[in-house]
Amino acid sequence: MLSSARTAPKSGGIDDILVTVVSKKNKERIARKMEQLAIERRRWKAEFLQQAKNVRDSDGMVLIGVRSTRSLPYVLDCGGCGFPSCAKFNKSSKVAVDYKGPSCIFKILDLGIALGSAVKTASLFNIDNRILNSVGIAAKRLGLLPSADVVMGIPLSAKGKNIYFDRERETGRLLPPNFVKLGGYHSQQRN
Repeated sequence: MLSSARTAPKSGGIDDILVTVVSKKNKERIARKMEQLAIERRRWKAEFLQQAKNVRDSDGMVLIGVRSTRSLPYVLDCGGCGFPSCAKFNKSSKVAVDYKGPSCIFKILDLGIALGSAVKTASLFNIDNRILNSVGIAAKRLGLLPSADVVMGIPLSAKGKNIYFDRERETGRLLPPNFVKLGGYHSQQRN
């Protein structure tokens, strides 16, 4: 997985992707931080708590991040960062909330490609996984992968059922992975 993320194509051939395997100790630290975040972010409480449980139940975990607050060395002036030029973006004040930004859109694309390459590799070996923003936020708050401006986490599991998608909610009923609410319509909902 790490090799897939490291060797994934990069914009302009500039490698700002960072990867690490999470230790058992740090996996627990991340899960605890996610539980704290659940309290801070009441809107996402159920999701963060469920994902913290998934992290604890995981067999391993990987963090993938990117240094994204500088533009590519050549000038594109695409405006994807929200600034009219790369020069203005590079001179802009950077703000750190969950992540540090604003970010160069090409660096964020690089992160997406690296994440996709990593999870593809895991799936080739039948390792269940899920890209989690909540893990990345917790990892950043804990100072893990400190050079990265944006971090995502990928917990890994090799169990009889996919723990990231086949989960019980408060009702105790198992929700299928394609349970989606679209415009008031609930697909596959059973009462």
